[in-house]
Amino acid sequence: MSAALRSQLEQGAQQLNLGLGVAQIDTLMAFLDLLQKWNKVYNLTAVRDPQEMMTHHLLDSLAAVPALRRHVASLGRQPGERVAQLDVGSGGGLPGVVFAVCCPEVDVHCVDTVAKKAAFLQQAAVSLKLPNLKGIHARVESLKGPYDIVSCRAFASLIDFTTWSRGAIAPQGIWFAMKGKKPDDEMAALGADVQVFHVEHLQVPGLDAERCIVWLRPIG
Repeated sequence: MSAALRSQLEQGAQQLNLGLGVAQIDTLMAFLDLLQKWNKVYNLTAVRDPQEMMTHHLLDSLAAVPALRRHVASLGRQPGERVAQLDVGSGGGLPGVVFAVCCPEVDVHCVDTVAKKAAFLQQAAVSLKLPNLKGIHARVESLKGPYDIVSCRAFASLIDFTTWSRGAIAPQGIWFAMKGKKPDDEMAALGADVQVFHVEHLQVPGLDAERCIVWLRPIG
């Protein structure tokens, strides 16, 4: 089964033009294995089937990597200068762990209010040898940045997400919200202090479902 899953992961990464190395594919497969093991005890995700985990979690998260990389490149950092990202409500590390694997120049801090999920993220950082990954057990409202990027995946409404993480985002930072269908109602409910500047549609390899990224920035 794992050979078939690995092949699916490699094909998906190729479709997305991610250019992942063998070591990165190895790490993503090891993460999938770790997620399955911990899930039996800690219920990190409702998805149990490894095949479904691959499409609905791993490839779904990978589909957002090209957009993230593009934004990181646009920041124009010098070689060795780190980019700080906060992933909110990261749960089982999706997309935080995937982002950390694919973007080694980004320090990904994954915050979750559930202690066992934060503990899993810390364990993943050690097991997968990802020095740029950190699990934090806290409420996002309590965190101070500044983070260049604040991301989430199917976490909360846009107004809750941006309000709760306002104290963590850098003045020139952006919010990166992964959603299913374009959330018109949620975007309409945002206040004048948040601007949606782009909605980007995603195609997830092997998954016939609507996905998008809502890009937002703080105003004032």
